Amino acid sequence: MDKKRILLLTTGGTIASLPGGEGLEPHRSDVMERELEQLRTYYEITVRDVMCLDSSNISPEQWQTIAQSIFELRRGFDGIVVSHGTDTMAYTASAVTFMLPNIDLPVVFTGSQLPLSDVLSDGPDNLRTAFAMAASGCPGVFLAFDRKVMLGCRAVKVRASGFSAFESVNARYAAQVSNRGLVVDTRVLPRARGEARLKSDVSKNVFLLKLTPGLNPAVFDMLAAMGYKGIVIEAFGLGGINVLHRGLRGIRRAVEDGISVVVTTQCLYDSANLQVYQVGNRLLELGVIQGRDMTTEAAMTKLMWAIGQGMEQKEIEALFAENLAGEITIENEGNL
Repeated sequence: MDKKRILLLTTGGTIASLPGGEGLEPHRSDVMERELEQLRTYYEITVRDVMCLDSSNISPEQWQTIAQSIFELRRGFDGIVVSHGTDTMAYTASAVTFMLPNIDLPVVFTGSQLPLSDVLSDGPDNLRTAFAMAASGCPGVFLAFDRKVMLGCRAVKVRASGFSAFESVNARYAAQVSNRGLVVDTRVLPRARGEARLKSDVSKNVFLLKLTPGLNPAVFDMLAAMGYKGIVIEAFGLGGINVLHRGLRGIRRAVEDGISVVVTTQCLYDSANLQVYQVGNRLLELGVIQGRDMTTEAAMTKLMWAIGQGMEQKEIEALFAENLAGEITIENEGNL
């Protein structure tokens, strides 16, 4: 049987790091060659070094480079694996999900908590899972870690050092490794709605605000003055906001000034629901957008992408009620 053709795009990160004078330093794909040689028993592998960065230094400009590389190089391959540092991989995977609507092959992000140069590294296992998903024939953007595969727009890093670093929040895993091999849950897979496209423009003028008790509501006026076009608020519980008086006026002014305000929850699981409490309903009356059960990473990158695409407030509000790639649970679609 012919081997599946897999493209590996490297971006640096722990998986390709070596000890340096000031700690672990990212290197290019040559430090991954030992593991890739073993994988070549099963796959025909082509490697391209896209960048060489610690993922804490990966920004929206690098998201665009990664998305463009995937789109332009995908022809002739059955799937793509992207090696990436773990710290911001959930943001990148989510952003690339929106940048590549209807992507027509599997794109799988992965990394490791220990570099491949360490004899106890989790990298080899994560690479094997990622390559298996890339060869699965299931289009979409995914993240593979610790023998689990999740949608890129549902992944959250939940542990700083543990090998089970990522979880699929508010959604089932897209695939898991068992004694039957890679078992894919087809109910989780995103549904294509047309031809694959590259729409990589994003806005960096989006701010993430985590509410704390006693927060000074003047922050909303400051963000507007700084030129932000979008604000994602991590509210309490179902969407509680502790700024009903002056803060409410600040949010109203922000919305009136054309800023899209999305409210999600600080809780890792379940959904924000602004219709339960009085404070939430008052926010909805102002035109605040519900983040529902999206991860913070998905809410941020979806808003950055929507603004980057030139959408107006009403268009963004409608977009956030739409499930583009599995990032949000719509009641009549069932629970992922």
